Amino acid sequence: MSLARLFQRPHYQSDATDFIDELKRARPELDLQQRQGRALLWDKTVNRELQDEFRAGRVAQQAYVYYAYSDSQ
Repeated sequence: MSLARLFQRPHYQSDATDFIDELKRARPELDLQQRQGRALLWDKTVNRELQDEFRAGRVAQQAYVYYAYSDSQ
């Protein structure tokens, strides 16, 4: 008997994991839909030159922008 088998726990799956596995079995197209949805927002190439221009054009912001500071204080 190996040492790994001696300390092996019984197989456990949470209710959430069971739900996701069952959902993926019932709707096999779900995985493809998730990848397509991710591609809409996240899987984009970044234009580095344009990003540098955006950073250069930033304006410094006050620490608390919702408070109107007056000169009389």
